[in-house]
Amino acid sequence: MTRRTARGHHTRREILAAAAELFHKQGVVATSPDQVIEASGTGKGQFYHYFRNKERLVHEVLHAYLDEIRDGSSPIDYEIASWDDLERWFVAHLALQKRFGMTRGCPFGTIGNEVTEKDELVRQDLSLIFEVVKSKIARFFVREKASGRLKPEAREDELADFCVAMIQGAMLLGKVKRNSRLVETTVRETMRHLRGYEAGPPRAATRRVRRIR
Repeated sequence: MTRRTARGHHTRREILAAAAELFHKQGVVATSPDQVIEASGTGKGQFYHYFRNKERLVHEVLHAYLDEIRDGSSPIDYEIASWDDLERWFVAHLALQKRFGMTRGCPFGTIGNEVTEKDELVRQDLSLIFEVVKSKIARFFVREKASGRLKPEAREDELADFCVAMIQGAMLLGKVKRNSRLVETTVRETMRHLRGYEAGPPRAATRRVRRIR
């Protein structure tokens, strides 16, 4: 890689990072290309060289999130091998919210809240992200069922969809109400419901969700 190419990659990463932060903080609609350019410390020519328009920028930000989920570099661990891992996955979302004083939701969920019928590319990107997250959770339930630790009536894909829907909804309400306890309660009740599908007596269905400072 030449020095010029390395600088180009660095500039592109700086723009993506600045855009992701602004989208998470204030949403896509409220974020202008000029704000991204200023926050990234780059130039307008550089911005439009790497990203033809704002829609393309949103597309690239979402694919950066997807890459992090797939390669394990995301702040939230999506590799779930146990019930404790699943609970940690839920709690990590709350930790992310508390880091911002409950003023933000899920980074890509925030973008999803603004999708309209005209945003087909963004909708497809978000759908892919949620499908990848769902598949990672579903694999845990598939392994549990194959090992006889999950009741036969449990539907692995539906349980995974349930997990994604519950944490997204909880984070949205937590942001609106500025209330972390609401999210904790949702996580606790979600885990209680899920562990009701365990084959045999539920071992930790009623324990308190670990506290996040």
